[in-house]
Amino acid sequence: MKFKKVSSLFLAATLGATILTGCSSSNDDKGAAKDSNGNTELVWYMIGTPQPDQAKVMEEVNKYTKEKIGVTIDLRMVDWGDYGQKMQVITSSGEPYDLAFASDYSINAQKGAYLEITDEMLDKNAKELKEAINPLFLEGASINGKLYGIPANKEVGQQMGWAYNVEMAKKAGVDMSNVKTLEDLGPVLEKVKAKNPDLKMPMAAGANFMPYMPYDLLLGDNLPFAISLEGDTSKIVNLYEQEDVKKTLNTLRDFYKKGYIHSQAATDTDPHEMSVQNWFVRKEQYAPGAKEMWSSNAGYEIGYTPMHDPLTINNSVTGSVMSISATSQHPDEALKFLNLLNTDEYLRNLIDRGIEGVHYKTNEDKTITKTEEAKGYNMPSWALGNVLITKSYDTDPKDRIEQYEEFNKSAVASPTLGFYVDTTEISNEVANISNIVQEFKSPLFTGSVDTDKYLNELNKKLDAAGIDKVMENIQAQYDKWMADKK
Repeated sequence: MKFKKVSSLFLAATLGATILTGCSSSNDDKGAAKDSNGNTELVWYMIGTPQPDQAKVMEEVNKYTKEKIGVTIDLRMVDWGDYGQKMQVITSSGEPYDLAFASDYSINAQKGAYLEITDEMLDKNAKELKEAINPLFLEGASINGKLYGIPANKEVGQQMGWAYNVEMAKKAGVDMSNVKTLEDLGPVLEKVKAKNPDLKMPMAAGANFMPYMPYDLLLGDNLPFAISLEGDTSKIVNLYEQEDVKKTLNTLRDFYKKGYIHSQAATDTDPHEMSVQNWFVRKEQYAPGAKEMWSSNAGYEIGYTPMHDPLTINNSVTGSVMSISATSQHPDEALKFLNLLNTDEYLRNLIDRGIEGVHYKTNEDKTITKTEEAKGYNMPSWALGNVLITKSYDTDPKDRIEQYEEFNKSAVASPTLGFYVDTTEISNEVANISNIVQEFKSPLFTGSVDTDKYLNELNKKLDAAGIDKVMENIQAQYDKWMADKK
């Protein structure tokens, strides 16, 4: 991919030219409700499977946050497959809450779902946070110069690849080192399936599965508006009209018919935790130390083969953002909590790793080892804030932090980096098109339906919903953004 290396200067220039108009907000506290001890309770919606030991850990968290900043946390975990829809309902209803893992960050910021975090708010309540987080992330999460959430301080680039069961690969006599595409994977799955006829999922896929495709989906996975990363980078296209995408869907259909994808995949929202040995290979997003973490969670060795070089797109910068709700009655307290979460090693590790002496033990070299009780508390580390202050497991590479630095240096910038679509004039069409795509996406990407028939039906519905009008609108915005960059 012939893109520029990521740099702060590049991001400042491109992201400063973003075109999305967000809502303004005040940093004034809206009358926080206090308990009898003067503490404020914050409602926090978080993506991920609810954990058996969640209440036990949060009891310890609240003891600490009460003492440090006078707040307690009502953590509400929502399972992976349900999170986006759940937050849509909450946003539409106007239900008050304080914090949330940002689903479709740029779209929901545009809708006014998230509070603008001003420089004044940061200076007042989160000075340490500003110093701790790589400025690329704060720049990248800024939409038209306005910040609507705090990104996780982690890898700035995105790299998809195949995570696979190493022992199963050895027994089947397959080599994953050169497997990049779905087509490359086919012969491997054939051998693995033959060797393991009762294996439920040679390739793990569920209702939220999408294969890697070299496109930047400008408004997220539930909308079809895309720009090719390997072809014409100046043109907005409908993903579902592209020949290479159709080829991918046909391959997935072949996999489904051969039993490589399980029969209920299109309706299965179970994320198939790494601890369940019921799959051979799955698409994963890489980060330094990820392979070791996957192996630790699974209890057996997980290998990894990258599909492409690290690439910085809007989603890689804003794919893990914690936002303050526009309905929050205590935004100052919410930002104080985010500041603590991203800068206080004890709190960050307590929420992520669990309770020391219960879920892990600390070794002489300051690494940590999971206990048997760790099975009751397994959180999505990448989504919980500053990854670089988390404790390293004894299975992590010794140079984990240095690997992050090298990985970030190697990332290249997508030509679309910094372009955010303003949907103000096309909001009704976008909403209708999103509903249509969600109706067809899971059956198509799990190979559960006839490709030609369903693609034709999908594109007919998209035409009727006004996709041409939307694409013309987005193209005009993109052309202007490209011209302004010159």
